[in-house]
Amino acid sequence: MSARSVMDALDPEKYEVVPVGITRAGQWLAGDALAALNVGTSSATRPVTHLPESQSPALTPVERASMELSSFSEVAELDVIMPILHGPYGEDGTVQGLLELADLPYVGAGVVGSAVGMDKAIFKNVMAANGIPILPWRLVLVGDWRSRRSAVLEQLESMFCYPVFTKPANLGSSVGICRCADRAELETGLDTAAQYDRRIVVEQGADARELEVAVLGNDTPIASIVGEVRPRRAFYDYVAKYVSDDSELLIPASLDAAVADEVRNLALKAYKAIDCAGMGRVDLLMDRENGSLYMNEINTIPGFTRISMYPKLWEASGIPYPELLDRLIELALDRHHEKKNLKINFRPEGDE
Repeated sequence: MSARSVMDALDPEKYEVVPVGITRAGQWLAGDALAALNVGTSSATRPVTHLPESQSPALTPVERASMELSSFSEVAELDVIMPILHGPYGEDGTVQGLLELADLPYVGAGVVGSAVGMDKAIFKNVMAANGIPILPWRLVLVGDWRSRRSAVLEQLESMFCYPVFTKPANLGSSVGICRCADRAELETGLDTAAQYDRRIVVEQGADARELEVAVLGNDTPIASIVGEVRPRRAFYDYVAKYVSDDSELLIPASLDAAVADEVRNLALKAYKAIDCAGMGRVDLLMDRENGSLYMNEINTIPGFTRISMYPKLWEASGIPYPELLDRLIELALDRHHEKKNLKINFRPEGDE
């Protein structure tokens, strides 16, 4: 849905769009890629790849008869990539690493920013190191959980009060996250998260408002006005985000100007702390009782449908959807140009 929205909004007078779909098995498809992914057939597509080397910006078909380099031909030349991907193998630095090797400009955070933004445990450590407030949390290794279930439960119950949240350390779209109100639910939550990652984040629950800020830019980013999500479910889970349409999205959030500025400043501080670039949706929690703010996460590739929070926040801040895409592409090209001006070879003086 995000990819279709982006493609529909790009100015055809400016851009020639080359859609590339990635199947669940990791195969790249060119042609009518979106239709193929929707219906689960690749009849109107052809397998393609991009070689992880910088000699050519070409997207090339994969010929079944031979995988030798001489069998490759060109489908299209690519000027800039806009990854519209969520979760592992898309938002975690893996695709970004391939594009770095291929020397292709791409929208969004680089390898480090993407990886840190995806890994909830490392992200929290970076936030703490930069003095950005976070809720109490603990990392549980799946191996420990499976071998010492009772001890892990007792340890967690000594640290937290119910409810707590259990989360796979690396995943997106709230997949695998559970709100746990007692020991039985905590066991279920840990088991659920263990299906998706070898590391589990357990976090103190709070009666909090969910605030979101859209950030745009590279080294000198700007922040949008603050929005608020009011889910009708127990929390803003996968169903609330993508299936049901009963969550309230409030733009702007009802906040005092000083508090809104503090939220935006924290969002910018977190964005810079992980070396994010291009775009990011920063999610914070605000304690309903005392107003304390806590950093929750940064989505380095936020949802991009026309009703998604990231473009809606920018539209409310004065940047319409098509212009937002133009800016993101310009930021990608600027960052790539800056990197091209850096030295990548070193030779000591006098070394012939």
